[in-house]
Amino acid sequence: MRPETYLLTRFYFQRTLGAIYCVGFLIALNQFRGLCGTKGILPMPLFIKSVKFWDAPSLFWINQSDHFVIALALLGLALSIFATIGFSDAFGTVVSIATWFLLWLIYSSFVNVGQTFYGFGWEVLLLETGFLAIFMGPSSSTASVLLIFLLRWLLFRLMFGAGLIKIRGDECWRDLTCMKYHYETMPLPGPTSWFFHQFPMWIQKASVLFNHFVELVVPFFYFAPRPFRHTAGILTIVFQGIIILSGNFSWLNHVSIVIALACFDDSFFISLGSKIGPWLLSWAKAMGVSLEGAGAVGTSAVSTATASLAGVPDPAIYLLTLIVILLSINPVLNLLSREQIMNTSFEPLHIVNTYGAFGSITRIRNEVIIEGAYEPTGPWKEYEFKAKPGNISRLPPLVSPYHYKLDWQMWFAAMTPYYYHPWILNLVAQLLQGNSQVLSLMDTNPFPDHPPKYIRASLYEYHYVLPGEKNWWQRSYKSEYLPPLSLDNPDFLQILRRQGWLSVE
Repeated sequence: MRPETYLLTRFYFQRTLGAIYCVGFLIALNQFRGLCGTKGILPMPLFIKSVKFWDAPSLFWINQSDHFVIALALLGLALSIFATIGFSDAFGTVVSIATWFLLWLIYSSFVNVGQTFYGFGWEVLLLETGFLAIFMGPSSSTASVLLIFLLRWLLFRLMFGAGLIKIRGDECWRDLTCMKYHYETMPLPGPTSWFFHQFPMWIQKASVLFNHFVELVVPFFYFAPRPFRHTAGILTIVFQGIIILSGNFSWLNHVSIVIALACFDDSFFISLGSKIGPWLLSWAKAMGVSLEGAGAVGTSAVSTATASLAGVPDPAIYLLTLIVILLSINPVLNLLSREQIMNTSFEPLHIVNTYGAFGSITRIRNEVIIEGAYEPTGPWKEYEFKAKPGNISRLPPLVSPYHYKLDWQMWFAAMTPYYYHPWILNLVAQLLQGNSQVLSLMDTNPFPDHPPKYIRASLYEYHYVLPGEKNWWQRSYKSEYLPPLSLDNPDFLQILRRQGWLSVE
């Protein structure tokens, strides 16, 4: 049997992870100032004043200006491109470690001060994966089997945690009916979500069974010998690909695929390359990956090709493994608990986390519709968001792996009254002031010449239209969500001042 080496595994893992980092920093560059900048919806300077450094370690303790936000986002974007195209490997181990460390450090700086808008599983999943990538080393060095095992351990916790929280959570996961509601009520539907919703019930139930199989049974084969492990990796990737096709879930499923690459050793990629074409391997060869020892010949060839090439020192990898084992205690206890929580970090560096998704499924889709007017009696003009449902005739856009963070939060805001989401009041205040950074988070500004004097919000119930009908959605008014608010309203001003949000000239 060919030896299990992981030179190609590491190569494709690093390249694809670098691409995910690119997306994350593009989002930060385009959205962070409107979300958490100095005059954002949840201003970062106010947050930093309210916490201790170790509660939210971040480079933004040095400087909270919008210029610093841009500088860090651009630096992170440049480094992620550097990693994606492989130049981080071209200059040896030190540059490789420094590149991946800086990517992790800068992105964690955004996550730790991003508050509500950065409080989701894909953020900490990227950080945990990115932390392991620091120790991978360049393509010219030996790929550590221990690091591959740690990636499989991460994939196991990710998938098995998601499966357990479903079985323990909503009864529709047990009676196999969750998909009846999911495609219509997911946070950000995509252009195919309507079509998935139309599948007959037997397909919907079969897809839930497949979900349970991939999340609860397949993960145990991540640690099995090949070909069982290869099969488990393929099933996981196919599963994640179907989810990607069905809706917009940021890069959660994309980075899951990146981690799943750890299920494959070099022999798999060499065999795949022989079937689909040499282009699969040519880039790796060009970046210095030695295929002579990549599972194609005997163990002696592996030693000859790699023994003289220095990578990350073994003691550092052993120490990392020990740290991961110790920090895994709380996540494992959480997996075993009947009170399992999802998408949680037990320490501020997000090195080892617990995961889970859609433990409960929303049955009815509500949407908060925000409108502005110059007079309290109208006419009212609707603000359109970039991705969330609003205009019933607009086809839901394809967004993932990019992500519109405000749109996602509006899905949560529609579930409960506004006072459970106080940030929405500052969103209103910034729209009333015509804040350009906040307006950039919207798809359209119905008041391009002068901001409105009043803003209100209404709650609507949305449903997909039936096949053959016009539009994509039908909606019906449910209730007032926010009464008409104006900066002339003393009670509204008092709330803004109390929160430190008021920035009226």
